[in-house]
Amino acid sequence: MDTMRAVVYDRPEHFTVADVPVPEPGPGEVRLKVLVAGVCGTDAHLHVGEFGPTYPLTPGHEFVGEVVALGDGVDADLLGRRVVVNNCATCGHCVECRRGRPVFCRNVAAQGVNAPGGFAEQVLTDADRCFVVDDLEPEVAVLTEPVACVVHGLDVLDLVPGSDVLLFGAGPTGLILTSLLARSGAGRLVVAAPTAAKLELASARGADVVVQLDRADPEGSQAQLRALAPDGFDVVIDATGALAVLGTTIGLVRDAGTVFVYGMAAEAAEWPVSPYEIFRRELTIKGSFAQQFAFDRALSALRNGRVDPVGIITERFSLDEYGDALAAVADSSVVKAVIVP
Repeated sequence: MDTMRAVVYDRPEHFTVADVPVPEPGPGEVRLKVLVAGVCGTDAHLHVGEFGPTYPLTPGHEFVGEVVALGDGVDADLLGRRVVVNNCATCGHCVECRRGRPVFCRNVAAQGVNAPGGFAEQVLTDADRCFVVDDLEPEVAVLTEPVACVVHGLDVLDLVPGSDVLLFGAGPTGLILTSLLARSGAGRLVVAAPTAAKLELASARGADVVVQLDRADPEGSQAQLRALAPDGFDVVIDATGALAVLGTTIGLVRDAGTVFVYGMAAEAAEWPVSPYEIFRRELTIKGSFAQQFAFDRALSALRNGRVDPVGIITERFSLDEYGDALAAVADSSVVKAVIVP
């Protein structure tokens, strides 16, 4: 039996890089040789058992690969093509799917979460969830899934043109948000983050103002942001998932404004919010979970340069260095890490 290398978890915080059987594609499936797989904050949550993992688990939900084997019924022209994959297979018949909300599918098979993902030398997937990207370099194409999530987030946010926007976070998600918010009607876009090098990337992507947050003087940082918008910002977006940041958002949004929770906090984390303040000030709080109906628009944004990939991927690791790749997620000097099997 042919084998391949893959990251395999048998329980939270316990993984090995093991030899596992090479999977054979069934009807409608293809097997990919994984070229690049992105590591993101979701993988850090999965590492500790959050976000609904099913074991044994091979994580990795952002991946680009070359089609090397076809199952019955798959168009032969797909063989040898470079593709990215919408990692979620939805059932199409549950109550949420029938309401046009597949992101909440009750029976979803999410590769890298509850089905085998891309932190492996090869991976199976459905042919009809593949998007051909022969025209994009693998390290550009691998950004498709996070860009798609941002596109869906902007669908949810439904930004009013001319809005004064404050965005916390200049990691890969924050930089993609910056690129698209600057081109989606924001009247002014202020990006706040603690790392100067990342803020330079945000400026290059269209941020009108950048503010370097001082972790040693959070009150001073807040005063600097309040001075930029004495009446508050129309929209305040958290792309960090940090409770300390979320705790400042209500105080920085204007009356009748919107707080947008985009970053992923720990499942058990709690964010104290005053119901009376939400009521009295007519505030709106929105969240965005994952992409739906957005892969084609994400690819368009990468192809036409609306999302600039330069400088986003800063670290590359082998499968055997997966532990180091996970640690890189929490390293402020790293923008985005990828696995190159």
